[in-house]
Amino acid sequence: MMVRLLFLGTPEYGAIVLRALADEHHVVAAVTQPDCYVGRGRRKCVSPPVKILAGELGIATLQPERLRSDDAVLAAMEEAEADLFVLAAYGQILPKRVLQMPEHGVIGVHASLLPRWRGAAPVEAAILHGDKQTGVTLMLTDEGLDTGPIIAQRPIPISPQETAVSLTPRLAHLGAELLLETLPRWVAGEITPRPQDDDRATLAPPIDRCQGEIDWSLPAAVIARQVRAFAPWPGTCTWLSGTRFKVLAAHPSPYQGHENPGRVVETDEGLGIVTGRGVLILDEVQLAGKRAMCIGDFARGQRDFVGAMVGEDQR
Repeated sequence: MMVRLLFLGTPEYGAIVLRALADEHHVVAAVTQPDCYVGRGRRKCVSPPVKILAGELGIATLQPERLRSDDAVLAAMEEAEADLFVLAAYGQILPKRVLQMPEHGVIGVHASLLPRWRGAAPVEAAILHGDKQTGVTLMLTDEGLDTGPIIAQRPIPISPQETAVSLTPRLAHLGAELLLETLPRWVAGEITPRPQDDDRATLAPPIDRCQGEIDWSLPAAVIARQVRAFAPWPGTCTWLSGTRFKVLAAHPSPYQGHENPGRVVETDEGLGIVTGRGVLILDEVQLAGKRAMCIGDFARGQRDFVGAMVGEDQR
C-alpha cells in the first residue's frame, strides 16, 4: 500500500527516515528548519540534511522560521492533501492546526523508548545515564513534548563503547524499518495506540555547551559516558596549562592512587587523569588549535604532561 506522505525533519536522523519512506511511499513535501550559518565567524551557510536529500529526490521543501506563525507554509501543507504526516527530529513542536491536517494524523519517530527520554536529546541522555538499552517509538503526535500515545516500539542494546555518533544512525535505521512495517496497518485502522505512563516519564532537554566541561571530582565511569554522549557536540573538555584540552575518546579504569582529581598519571593501562573514583584512561585528545591525536603521540610532544594538573581555566 503506497501512502501519500508529508515529512517533517531536519538532521541526518530525519534524512535516514525520509530516504526509507521515499523508496516505498509518495512523499509530497518535506518541511525542515531554515539554512543556518556555521563555523568560525558564522560565515558558511549550511542546509539541513533533510533539505539536501529532498533536493536529490526531487521533493519540494518548505523551511519556515516558525511553523505555527507562517500562514503561507501552513496553507501549502494543507493543499498537499497528504494522508499522513511523519515527524522525525524536526525541531519544533507542532501546533494543533498541523496535527489536525492529515486524515491519519502525525506519526512521530522518536529515538527512545517513551516515556523515557522525552525531548530533544534522547540519544545523549541514554548514554550519559548509563542505560543498557534504548530504542525507537512511533507515537501519534499531540501538542505536548513527545507525550502522544504509542503506536509501536522496538528496543536496541547500547554497547559499552557506544557514542552518540554511532547510536543515532542505528536508531534512525531502526525507526525507518519499524515505520515501514507499521504504516500499512496504521492506515488500515488495525492499530489502537496506547497512552504513555506519565509517572515514568524522564526528560532529555537540549544539550548546552557548558555540559561538556569535565568535573574531575566525578567518577571515571561517569566522565567516560560524558565523552561518549557529547561526541561530536559540544565535546568534552578541560584545561591544560591555560589551553583548552579536548578529550575525544577515553575509558574508565578502577586504578586509584593517592593523587588528587585532575592529576595526569601513568598506569598499566596507559596515561590517564585521576577522577573522584578511578582514572579516566585517555585514548584520543586534542589541544586547542591543534589536530586530534592518539594519547601516545600527544604525550611524546608534551614532556611535562605526566604529573600535570588539568581542570579549571588556569590562564
